Amino acid sequence: MLYTIFRSLFRVFFRVFYRYQVIGREHIPAEGGTLLCCNHISNLDPPLLGSSIERKVRYMAKAELFKIPVLSFLIRSFGAFPVKRGGADRQVLKTSLALLKEGNVLGVFPEGTRSRTGELGKAFTGVGLFALKEECSVVPAAILGPYKLFKPIHVVIGKPIDMSDLRQEKVNSELAREATDRIMGHIEQLINQYKKAS
Repeated sequence: MLYTIFRSLFRVFFRVFYRYQVIGREHIPAEGGTLLCCNHISNLDPPLLGSSIERKVRYMAKAELFKIPVLSFLIRSFGAFPVKRGGADRQVLKTSLALLKEGNVLGVFPEGTRSRTGELGKAFTGVGLFALKEECSVVPAAILGPYKLFKPIHVVIGKPIDMSDLRQEKVNSELAREATDRIMGHIEQLINQYKKAS
């Protein structure tokens, strides 16, 4: 209930102040575990991406944010779960895979941090592990900014990526990197295709 309320409020906010538009919303599967992978250019990206689709999106966020009373309430309401820095890889993987197995949408920003230039950066291989260890839909998305008041910002969602040829019983670092690079390649294609069309 709170998620729906906050999503509606964010949609109004983004429509009024950023005239946001969503392209390709129909590519989000109606149900089932979905890994939604997007570039990262601003702290506003999680609520913008979550506002762009009808299904609830879950995110990981650094644990320190959950110690700030008002912010903690907001990010929990908007589907975030805490991740501790340093040595928490196994727990992150366990929680993320559980969410996908339960049929949730897991939103991830493979670069791990915001791009100061707006250019696509190098991604961590964790997203490749998520994509290969769980039978889920892997959907690329791109936020085309920059965020400027009263200037349009676009969210472009691509078709699910076929990862079947990379999914094996044992996933090694090379497979994870290959899967990650494939995901980032699709995100880059979305960015380039939209720029050429606009």
